Amino acid sequence: MSSVLYDAQGPRAKRRNIVFTAVFLVALAALLWWVVSTLNDKGQLEWALWEPFFTSGEAWSTYIWPGLQNTLKAAVLAVLIAMPLGAVLGIARLSDHAWIRVPAGVVVEFFRAIPVLVLMIFGLALFAEYTDVSSDDRPLYAVVTGLVLYNASVLAEIVRAGILSLPKGQSEAAMAIGLRKNQLMRLILLPQAVTAMLPAIVSQLVVIVKDTALGGAVLTFPELLASANTMSGYYGANVIASFTVVAVIFIALNFALTSFASWLEARLRRSKRSTGAVLGTADVDDINAAEVGGTHKTGGNAV
Repeated sequence: MSSVLYDAQGPRAKRRNIVFTAVFLVALAALLWWVVSTLNDKGQLEWALWEPFFTSGEAWSTYIWPGLQNTLKAAVLAVLIAMPLGAVLGIARLSDHAWIRVPAGVVVEFFRAIPVLVLMIFGLALFAEYTDVSSDDRPLYAVVTGLVLYNASVLAEIVRAGILSLPKGQSEAAMAIGLRKNQLMRLILLPQAVTAMLPAIVSQLVVIVKDTALGGAVLTFPELLASANTMSGYYGANVIASFTVVAVIFIALNFALTSFASWLEARLRRSKRSTGAVLGTADVDDINAAEVGGTHKTGGNAV
């Protein structure tokens, strides 16, 4: 049986895939055995190195929890600013007016081309030179600034691509019944594009959470990874244990984010299933009247 995507496998292809799968599993098991045995030979699996994370709350209350709070603070602030800014820039790039479209395109392409770490370093220098922000708060401000500038430009491209992916018939039909450009964007295109854009948006949000670690590595921002690094020096040679715990926390955070996004996407798709209703001329008149603040409604039969 064939599909539009691929041809059905024959007996030889099935046997070949079984062999490849078996070889991969054996290689993976050998790699895991080598990693575990190497760590054991180096003494990294001794209970004394892992004990602070399971028997004492000091490691969590002094290092991991404050670092996690700073990571979440920077990520949430960056998301709250970057998402609406990216949406505005993405819509501006689709404007019919060149004086809006061209500057928005220049801003997006400029900040999208600069590494986020460079933006953070520039942000730290600018806050130190031209503002009264205290030295304790500058790393947070610099991290959020770099994340916002870079990710807003990427989100702008996601928004633009999501809107352009919709069939042209959507726009033509909306204009044919009298909707204006802002109504077309707000009522027709954006609600449909959100579902298509959601996986890419969530992927970028995951990038934001992970990129907060750059601030800890370079700008002395006390986020989760930097706190674990400080903790490893305090407790001794448990670097592997500290970074393993941090990796597990990051995996849990990003898995929770992607799981929520999958649930939200499925819910949006269910809520947008067609009910068979068709927009009528009376509905169009109501929309236009609401836009200008009027209350007059004209009757009409359904299209």
